[in-house]
Amino acid sequence: MLKGKNALITGSTSGIGLGMARALATEGCGIMMNGFGDADAIEGLRSRLAAEHGVKVAYNRADMTRPAEITALVTETVARLGSLDILINCAGIQHTAPVEAFPAEKWDAILAINLSSSFHTIQHALPHMKGKGWGRIINIASVHGLVASVNKVAYVTAKHGLVGLTKVVALETAGLGITCNAICPGWTRTELIEPQIIARAEALSVDIEEGGRALLAEKQPSRQFVSTEQLGQLAVFLCSSAADQITGTPIPIDGGWTAQ
Repeated sequence: MLKGKNALITGSTSGIGLGMARALATEGCGIMMNGFGDADAIEGLRSRLAAEHGVKVAYNRADMTRPAEITALVTETVARLGSLDILINCAGIQHTAPVEAFPAEKWDAILAINLSSSFHTIQHALPHMKGKGWGRIINIASVHGLVASVNKVAYVTAKHGLVGLTKVVALETAGLGITCNAICPGWTRTELIEPQIIARAEALSVDIEEGGRALLAEKQPSRQFVSTEQLGQLAVFLCSSAADQITGTPIPIDGGWTAQ
C-alpha cells in the first residue's frame, strides 16, 4: 500500500519505533531509522529489514536533543531515500519522581526529546510534503497526553504538549493533502516501561510478570499490554487513503484506560 513512499521514524532502533518501521516496511515503504544502541545490532536490524521487505532502509544516529543534527537527519533522509513522505516522531525517554524531587536535568532532557524534537522534525519535513501535496505526520504521544499520573511531571507535560503540537500542525496543513495525528498508547511492553515493572515487582516482592500484571491492573482495564504490532498497524491505517480526513486527532489505543 505504501510502495514508493518513504518514512523517517525517530527512535526506531527498538520498542514502538521499531514496530512502526517493520509495519511500514511490510507495506513497501522505505525507512530512515534513527536511535541509539549497539552499532552492530542496529546494522543487523537495518539490513534484515531491507532484505526481508525489499525496501531501502537507512540509518542516522542523530541526537534528538540537538536541532542541528535533526536538520541534517531530515536532509539525509531525502538524499538517501529520495523523498520524505511520512514522519513518525517516536523518540522518547522517561524518568519518574515527585515534582519536588524531579531533577532539573531530567526535565530538560525529557522536554527536549519527547516534545521539542518533534517540532524540529516537523518544521523541516513540511516543505518536502507540501512540495508533493501529500504527507503523513504521526506523533507517538501517550495516554499521558490525555490524562496524568503521579511522579511523571516531565513526561505528562511533554506528551500533552505533543498533542497540542499535533492539533496546530493539522490546522495549518488542512486541505493540503497532509495529515497530522497523535497515537496515544497505554501500557506497551517496551524497554521504556521495564524499569517501572521492575520497581512494582520489587515493591510487591513478586516476580517481573506479576509486577507487570499489577501495573496493568491499576490503569488498563483490558489487563493486557498494547503490542508494538498493533501500534504499527494503526500507523499504516493513518497513512492510507481511508484516513485522508482524520487529522488533528489524538487516538487512544489503551485497553480502556482513558474510558474510565
